[in-house]
Amino acid sequence: MENVNGTSHILDELNTQDLLHGNVQILHHFMSSLKSQALRCACGLGIPAALHRLGGSATLAGLLDETGLHPSKLPYLRRLMRALTVSGIFATAKHKQQSPAATEGNSSDSETVYTLTPASRLLVGDGPSSTMSALLNPRPETGFAMFFKLEEWFRDDGGAGTLFKMAHGVTSPWDLAKVDADYNRGLNKACVADTSFVMDIILRGRGGDVFRGLTSLVDVGGGYGSAAVAIARAFPDVKCTVMDLQQVISEAPDDGVVQFVAGDMFEFVPPAQATFFKNVLDCWNHEDCVKILQQCKKAIPTRDAGGKVIIINVVVGHGPDNIAVKETQVFYDMYMMSISGIEREEHEWRKIFLEAGFSDYRITPILGYQSIIEVFP
Repeated sequence: MENVNGTSHILDELNTQDLLHGNVQILHHFMSSLKSQALRCACGLGIPAALHRLGGSATLAGLLDETGLHPSKLPYLRRLMRALTVSGIFATAKHKQQSPAATEGNSSDSETVYTLTPASRLLVGDGPSSTMSALLNPRPETGFAMFFKLEEWFRDDGGAGTLFKMAHGVTSPWDLAKVDADYNRGLNKACVADTSFVMDIILRGRGGDVFRGLTSLVDVGGGYGSAAVAIARAFPDVKCTVMDLQQVISEAPDDGVVQFVAGDMFEFVPPAQATFFKNVLDCWNHEDCVKILQQCKKAIPTRDAGGKVIIINVVVGHGPDNIAVKETQVFYDMYMMSISGIEREEHEWRKIFLEAGFSDYRITPILGYQSIIEVFP
């Protein structure tokens, strides 16, 4: 049978299983945007926190009561939890006794007990995870809804600027933060939460070895100083300085643990044995990264004297060999594309390091989808 677009010959070349697999794969990708919305909904309803308060597990009826939802929502809650369980956010076990309050749902599902997983435990309360901050951002349109304009942006001749600008009228999140106080607070909260989480992981494991033996360090673009404070407390002998723009430094909480310095990293980096970047260089293009690292090279001593640059960022292709890590890296890169940023493969990092005058580097992929990069003069 001829297809209206004349494509029947393409379908004829595929066997039944290929057709079915291809159809499922396309539909799966198309529907995957519902994963993030379901997860955001569950966090907004407080379901992970409710499970935690109930001892880590609960039936649908228990969740309904704990979250204060109307009983009429029980069958829909079952469907939400089922979707997030299949996606690995929650897990299930069977309850021996059926709860009378759950009779509105499916009889077998009413006996299901939902439990927290390592992933959903990160969504409980005020723990140090940026995931909660991102999911509960009251302005989700500033994050991912702009990607509904992705095709339009690709067809643009370049005059619209970044995808972020096409959607919001300003080039980057930092520009929006200057004029939108609510967005600024949400952005800073997410950055602090993510930094606290990542630094806790680094400093509790062998990643902390990259700071061992240092006497001084400058956290370049360090924001409110969360990373530098964590390093200083873990290694009291390391004098830590945070450098960022004046409008950032002026709002940073100063508890005396680290020193704050206002400045432009394109023009000057304070002298130290090491410079540190966490999720900074992926915001800049190749040429800008070279300029920034050239300033760092001027600021640090030779390798024999312990000089180095420490970078926390994605190295595409490095990390655990599983689909979640691989997809997170490349989708994070697409997100950074919206502000003209980029997540780089190793050969792209290497080219930057060599052009900036450095001689060697070492990648330690121990941070899930991110890595620790040490760059030596």
